[in-house]
Amino acid sequence: FIAKGQNPKVAMKHIEIPAPFKKKFLSQIIAQVFKLLHISETSKMLDRLKDLGFRYSTVAGITVSFADINVFSGKQARIEETNQNIEQITEWYEDGMLTDSERRDLVIKEWQDAREDIQKGLMAEFDKDNNIYMMSDSGARGNASNFAQLAGMRGLMNNPKGEIIEVPVQASFREGLTVSEFFISTHGARKGSTDTALKTAESGYLTRRLVDVSQDVIVVEEDCGTERGVVMASVFDDTKEIVPLYDRLVGRYAAKDVINPKAKNEVYVKRNELITEEIAASIIKAGIESVEIRSNLTCNSDNGVCAKCYGRNLATNTRVEVGEAVGVVAAQSIGEPGTQLTMRTFHTGGVASTSDITQGLPRIQELFEARNPKGKAILSEVDGKVKAVDRQRGGVSIITIVDKEDKEFKYTV
Repeated sequence: FIAKGQNPKVAMKHIEIPAPFKKKFLSQIIAQVFKLLHISETSKMLDRLKDLGFRYSTVAGITVSFADINVFSGKQARIEETNQNIEQITEWYEDGMLTDSERRDLVIKEWQDAREDIQKGLMAEFDKDNNIYMMSDSGARGNASNFAQLAGMRGLMNNPKGEIIEVPVQASFREGLTVSEFFISTHGARKGSTDTALKTAESGYLTRRLVDVSQDVIVVEEDCGTERGVVMASVFDDTKEIVPLYDRLVGRYAAKDVINPKAKNEVYVKRNELITEEIAASIIKAGIESVEIRSNLTCNSDNGVCAKCYGRNLATNTRVEVGEAVGVVAAQSIGEPGTQLTMRTFHTGGVASTSDITQGLPRIQELFEARNPKGKAILSEVDGKVKAVDRQRGGVSIITIVDKEDKEFKYTV
């Protein structure tokens, strides 16, 4: 939103202010200022931004009162629907169609879906001038999950081992918990404390091991002269895009010329040239789905990596200097979020979420140490092709497989 060479002060004066300056928008402003004016000016700007924020949060006097918390009107109907679905799942289990672990997984999924729906409905019902909504929506304090506990339902809890307790807490803090719900909640509160005490050490130990193995990876030269590279494409989880191609290209060097598939004479970036934000945007716009880039994995440098295979230094937004200890930076970049997230579980009060860092840490260790994973996939007993996938209620799917002799086999997953 600020053109190159344009004075940011002038540009900011003429920007229409269509919406509040939320956390994401402020991040974009900071990124733009950093890109145009570098670190010293950015520091001054951040200092002034902080003063402005403190001044107006004092003037606004936003607080949280009991009256701000409105219970979601559609909650009871959604809970009744979930109870009916669970009765159906229990019937399937009693008829021998499901194992006990499958039944448990489906019941947990039903309650998680219900809590998610109540959370969405609650946030939609909130008045836009509500103090709690403003805190969450702006990204200042708390998130939708915290407010779902206040006014929606607390939902499923984790016990200290990290297992999900099958019986949910149906009440919210606004309505008040029953005695049994209170004692289910104590599991979760204890998990928050134990995670903070024990898992922080585990996360720190992972960082230490990573630093130990990667500390000798240093930028030793400008260019190793390799002809090889790694093909980058968007990362998908089923159909959902997790990491877009754009994010994987910015700040890297091209291993081969990137040419417009429609106009062969148009070269977006030549081999061994830096892919900037503008170049990456034009590559995506042209519909190119994969690009071969220089990578540390294919670097030919002895006792380290070269600057071109490493790419841009993200701390300074400039080319990486020879002598930079990039191995230690990489190790700490993985370790530090782990430590932060173990602290964060303390704030959710042990409510079971789909992504729990204490479940995540062992998975990261599995990846780094090349262990066999604990959670094994369901394997078919026959070699063949999937003929049909029949999705039932409650997340159950009946998969029909045809083997080489045209015999049909059905699996309930």
